[in-house]
Amino acid sequence: MQLPTREKRYRPAYMGLLLAFALILSYVESLLPLQTGIPGAKLGLANLAVILCLYLLGWREAVLLTTLKALLAGFLFGNLLMIAYSLAGAWTSVLVMILLKKTEWFHIPVVSGAGGVAHNMGQLIVAVFTVNTYGVFYYMPVLTLTGLLTGLVNGFAAALLLPYIKKIMAKGRS
Repeated sequence: MQLPTREKRYRPAYMGLLLAFALILSYVESLLPLQTGIPGAKLGLANLAVILCLYLLGWREAVLLTTLKALLAGFLFGNLLMIAYSLAGAWTSVLVMILLKKTEWFHIPVVSGAGGVAHNMGQLIVAVFTVNTYGVFYYMPVLTLTGLLTGLVNGFAAALLLPYIKKIMAKGRS
């Protein structure tokens, strides 16, 4: 269930909160000493904000949030190459999640897990062009598994948080 049309005036505030949440999670993730030996493998904590946005506000806002998150986190905690990888993964991920959500066949963790896999596949495609070799596809099995697992965890977290957030949002409007 998304916000009713009459509640559109609150969308900028919700977007600001979700963007701040995503950037905080990106910062926390940048501090974690995760050494997997797999280039680009991360927990994807900030994608929790995108999933919440998709289910609370809709697909347009989710695309905007994922784009802003990738750009701002890249400028704050990374570099231009990181932004290119992040945007490719983020757009691929959000597109897959939007399509799966629209079918209404899948629960949030499944949608999020597919988004995690798609994120890594989008980044692999950019890596092929960046390093000019198809050898990076050797990482595909491991990145598929890590994307699925981290996406499922984010999806379960979103499924647990959504009822409480909706309740808080309803109280704020009454």
